[in-house]
Amino acid sequence: MNQPQSVNSLDAAMRLAIEQSYRVKGTTYPNPPVGAVILNPEGQVVGVGATEPAGGEHAEVLALRRAGGLAAGGIAVVTLEPCNHYGKTPPCVNALIEARVGTVIYAVPDPNAVASGGAGRLQAAGLQVHSGVLADQVAAGPLREWLHKQRTGLPHVTWKYASSIDGRSAAADGSSQWISSEASRTDLHRRRAIADAIMVGTGTVLADDPALTARLPDGSLAARQPLRVVVGMREIPSDAKVLNDDSRTMVIRTHDPLEVMRALADRTDVLLEGGPTLAGAFLRAGAINRILAYVAPMLVGGPNTAVDDVGVPTIARALRWQFDGVDRTGPDLLISLVPR
Repeated sequence: MNQPQSVNSLDAAMRLAIEQSYRVKGTTYPNPPVGAVILNPEGQVVGVGATEPAGGEHAEVLALRRAGGLAAGGIAVVTLEPCNHYGKTPPCVNALIEARVGTVIYAVPDPNAVASGGAGRLQAAGLQVHSGVLADQVAAGPLREWLHKQRTGLPHVTWKYASSIDGRSAAADGSSQWISSEASRTDLHRRRAIADAIMVGTGTVLADDPALTARLPDGSLAARQPLRVVVGMREIPSDAKVLNDDSRTMVIRTHDPLEVMRALADRTDVLLEGGPTLAGAFLRAGAINRILAYVAPMLVGGPNTAVDDVGVPTIARALRWQFDGVDRTGPDLLISLVPR
């Protein structure tokens, strides 16, 4: 048997729990992607776990199973307050009490009225309970979308776009492949594979005929595919790639972002990849919760940008520079570029 791993602080243990949480992000719907670490009384890691897909074990139960008798008198470090209700599995607080854990540390409280109350139950059973360790990192990290859904009842929407350094998403002829780098596209496909849905407008489907699938670096389909969502009133061709059998597709015939949100109310994490019309509508409605901007070190030029026409008729002839440095200046991002 391998020697137990030691951690030098509760922060380090919580960071390990956060890693476990990220590892299963996108696979646990409708449950949150929780990570758990069990320390023995000497502070050594004796068990780790992360939430299994719906109907499977919760993170705390898996970590306790791996720790076995070494959990007695130890510390459980969990990204979310342990649950206190019977669903498809028993309450996690039961497992912690039965394992005779001495202390439970969690990052953020469970806002779900049905599952909350775990901390009080543990304290009533005689366990020490503390919260707030790396809470901001957890709330802004692996549990961001789930916590938003619990607070609002609506999915968390991330608007993703790619642009040149002068803010252009296409050249004069409409070409946009590829503004973003291969590394950025790989990162996007990784994000698609853990999202619940990808959303575009009918205009994007008619102009670009995207497949809206999550793919691996070798071009094959990822094991998990998000729901594809097309928003708008225009008809799309029956042979559009977005209607193929690679994943399920929902067509929502409206221009109202709030109607779209209601139609997707059972989803948690939505990636908006539509063009400026759909993005603008969601921004005006206050329905975008995060923006991911892939900004490429190239100049395209054109109207309403920081630079006038620079003679770029197609994306293949864009003026490509390279990043020299990135700094924060107050709320702004200062990007330094130099010629290639």
